[in-house]
Amino acid sequence: MRKARYALLLLLVVAAILGIAGWRSYHAARPIELALHFHPFVGPEPLELNASRYANPGGKGRFKIRDFQFYLSNIRLTGGTGVYAEPDSYHLVRFDGAEPTFVIVLHDVPHRDYERIEFAIGVDAAANKSIAQRGDLDPNGRMAWTWEVGYKFVLLEGTLGDESASVPLVYHVGFDESYKPLSIALPDEALEEPAPRLDLRVDVLRLFQGPPAVDMAALPSVKFDRADAARLARNFPAMISPMRSDAPGPRTADAAQTARPTSTPP
Repeated sequence: MRKARYALLLLLVVAAILGIAGWRSYHAARPIELALHFHPFVGPEPLELNASRYANPGGKGRFKIRDFQFYLSNIRLTGGTGVYAEPDSYHLVRFDGAEPTFVIVLHDVPHRDYERIEFAIGVDAAANKSIAQRGDLDPNGRMAWTWEVGYKFVLLEGTLGDESASVPLVYHVGFDESYKPLSIALPDEALEEPAPRLDLRVDVLRLFQGPPAVDMAALPSVKFDRADAARLARNFPAMISPMRSDAPGPRTADAAQTARPTSTPP
């Protein structure tokens, strides 16, 4: 009788071990969804549209932002156990909706030990010269040039004002050479949470801080000049950085894990 009880207990232990192993194997093989949350800032302040509160980075006056959007493309997760590349990965990131953040959800991501997330600001040369609609690309949309095939990578419009006058601000930055890849280290265990997410800070002010800093009064518009476009585009990689998820209160930028470009700016 005692041997029978021991045998039954042993069977239960083995079944439990096999069940745990099977659950872990199923969990490891199950694809996940990763949510990327983009939080807009102007320097230390959250972006507030149509508010004349932000200091001109290189001169006098304060500016307000009426519209700010940009293309983010070719999202990849990389690590020693494999690579995930989002198909048709072209997203128009914009901050004029009801929510204060913009969210991109990556679906059916294989469960692997990813170490970095890679993406680019802009549209790669092949897609930039095509009229095919992939992802958020729309050759008839507002972010498409009207004078040639291609897209505006970053669009920022607003007004610079002081006591005496106000100047319209129009920054439409495109051209193939403005395409800037970034690579950001993923926080430890970022993909092991029940609802995996990565919070990213988008700092508009970084576009104009140089060096040298841009005086918006002297350069209120960028559209067709490649040198002016390059002046802003070289700052693209500094515009996006990770945010700490463990900080109390509002999420803040983590200076220890800033984004780094994967190519040398011009």
